Amino acid sequence: MTLSFASPSDPSLPLHVIAQPDLDDWLADQPDHVSTWVQASGFTAALGQVALIPGPDGAPEFAVAGYGKAAGRGRKRFPLAAAAEALPKGTFHIASGVPEDALETECLGWLLTGYAFDRYAAQSGAKARLVAPAGVDAARIEVLAQAEALTRDLVNTPTSDMGPDQLQAAAEALAQEFGASCDVITGQALLEQNFPMIHAVGRAAAQDPRLIEVNWGSFGPKLTLVGKGVCFDTGGLNLKPGNSMALMKKDMGGSANVLGLARMIMALKLPLQLRVLIPAVENSVAGNAFRPGDILTSRKGLTVEINNTDAEGRLVLADALTLADEGAPDLVISMATLTGAARVAVGGDLAPFYTDDDSAAVALARAGQQAADPVWRMPFHEPYEAMIEPGIADLDNAPSGGFAGSITAALFLRRFVGESRYMHFDIYSWQASKAPGRSKGGLGQGPRALLTALPEILDL
Repeated sequence: MTLSFASPSDPSLPLHVIAQPDLDDWLADQPDHVSTWVQASGFTAALGQVALIPGPDGAPEFAVAGYGKAAGRGRKRFPLAAAAEALPKGTFHIASGVPEDALETECLGWLLTGYAFDRYAAQSGAKARLVAPAGVDAARIEVLAQAEALTRDLVNTPTSDMGPDQLQAAAEALAQEFGASCDVITGQALLEQNFPMIHAVGRAAAQDPRLIEVNWGSFGPKLTLVGKGVCFDTGGLNLKPGNSMALMKKDMGGSANVLGLARMIMALKLPLQLRVLIPAVENSVAGNAFRPGDILTSRKGLTVEINNTDAEGRLVLADALTLADEGAPDLVISMATLTGAARVAVGGDLAPFYTDDDSAAVALARAGQQAADPVWRMPFHEPYEAMIEPGIADLDNAPSGGFAGSITAALFLRRFVGESRYMHFDIYSWQASKAPGRSKGGLGQGPRALLTALPEILDL
């Protein structure tokens, strides 16, 4: 697939992008043969509608693309991508119509139309290519597109080819590409080095549980990313029903997103010290699986009562977050496909996040709008702390009652971070149906917003 811009030296057709309210004015400025052709073709500037306008010799002279009712500000993200998907194979350059403050986002959306997951069957993305407009940071946009493709590929790959072994290989390949180090603690060594909950969750699987660690950069603020790497979640002994298990290949979406963000940071050479921690496990069923009613002692020393083995993501993250905090970073960010409650609260299109840092939250919300990567702040609501305290142990991994499930999960994780600044993302990492710039399947949620906000949050 091609997630890059065409060469500026390539011949290209001008593309005029027209919002529906502006169509009549635009037509009034055109020669009679152009306005006649546009009207005869039925072009109304609806979102995603395109038309090629022939010149005197019959060959296309330029193209027009509909921008919808609100000049790209309406209900659809990446509105220009809808046109890119409708255009024929060829190379185009934007001649008019895209607001300057939307150019970089629209160019990213265009590049993302080229994505297709073709590992198991022939697939192809959109064929129309774009010459980067003058003034945009083309190299940066290409980095964002390539990182998104990495995240999507990892999430889309089924567990038969994306278990802990393969997730480790993906992290190692990324580290090698950018000169980072990659260290892995596997199997029994997890117990020997005091990661008991990662081991407990993954010990019943055919592939050993492990903790993957990537380090890059030698100066600047310390940023630690922690990604949930549950490569498949059966629910364990609290077995999921079949329809709830269908998408569980994506339960490592947190790790896929932090690897995508790490790729952006390293490719763009951000002046920081990056650490990535991924507890990679498969939550399987076997005679040695951890059980409801078990009490586990975490790396931090806090005890956890297991009331549901299907609330396993917070267990593996807890040990990794404890390690993260031990390194005294300037910021810890966890990303996880953690709770269905988050989907009930905000749906699949928003990435809910938690933080006690008000200024960072404001920066992140603003960055999410700028990067077409929408996020929504959720509360660390301290009165709910009692819900995760069962009495028989320090913590409960699955409070009863069914209320505030995303908040109680976030509060659980915060117990393992200590004094470090902390952000937690409870993401979906999945696009349920095709949309402009977003193919059905795996999806990055939060990394572009974070990348945009990090210079302000970490004072880079």
